[in-house]
Order: sequence, then structure tokens, then C-alpha cells
Amino acid sequence: MRRRTLIAAVASAPIAHSPLVRAVAQTPLPAVGAPLALVDVPLLDGGIFRASEAQGEVLVIYWWASWCPFCAMQSPSIQKLWDAQREAGLKVLGLSVDRRAADASRHLAEKGYTFPSGWNTPEIERVLPRPGKALPVTCVRGRDGRVLLAETGEMFPEEVERIARFL
Repeated sequence: MRRRTLIAAVASAPIAHSPLVRAVAQTPLPAVGAPLALVDVPLLDGGIFRASEAQGEVLVIYWWASWCPFCAMQSPSIQKLWDAQREAGLKVLGLSVDRRAADASRHLAEKGYTFPSGWNTPEIERVLPRPGKALPVTCVRGRDGRVLLAETGEMFPEEVERIARFL
């Protein structure tokens, strides 16, 4: 078992029987090579992520939560990747699964994260459902709209950094 899979399994064990977790668990991690649909997303900073602007670009979709200890470890690496690669064309879309958008907004501000993030609403979930039951979840969508990478659980800094190879 890979260490990321083990970490994700342990993290989700206490809440494994909740209805929300069972519903989320029904959405599998997208397969590498599978098409990945996008939707316009209102961002927590008041902007809008427009799906049309991500067409033909490499996009990192990152599901996270302010209360998630594994997200707390990975989010600085996502920010670093965003800072280093956005001028090269990398797009990032964070999707907070916090219960309240205000909690996610406060967390981003407190940590100084500037990568674009929205709140995962039911409308967004219908088009872009969060795979699996653990956090974080990281998917990379290639220029052709197909999945290049899909990971559940914490990615280590060097793994996040290697996402740049898809540019």
C-alpha cells in the first residue's frame, strides 16, 4: 500500500459511516486519460473561475478543507506551485469542502493563500464531484481536457512540484 493511500484510509476511518462520506465515496477517482468536465465556479475572493478560460490549459483541481490536517501539509506546496508556474500558464482551482464558505475564506486569508479557490456547492458537485472520501484530492487536467494525474491523500512537496512537468 502506498503511503498516501494509507494516510487517506486512516484519516477517513472515524467518519467512514456518515451518509455524506458514503455519498462521496461513490464517486471514483477519475482515471488517467479520462475526460474531465469543468464548470464556472464563483471564487471565494469574489472573482469567477471561468471553465472556458481553462480550455487548452493545464489545470490543477485541488479539493481541500480548512480543518484537514493533510490539506494543511499540502496547501503550501500548491501555493508554491501556483506562484512558480502561473506565468507559464498553469491554472489552479481549489475547491473547499468546508461546511461554510466563510470558514474557507478566513482560512485562505489567514494562511496567505492566493491560488484561486471556490466553495464546493451542490451545483459544482453535479459537474465536478469530489472523488473518494479522503482529503485532499488533487487532479491535473491536461490541455486536451483529459486527466493526467489523480491522487487522493496528501501529496508530498516534491510530488506537487513535479506537476510542472505537464506544462
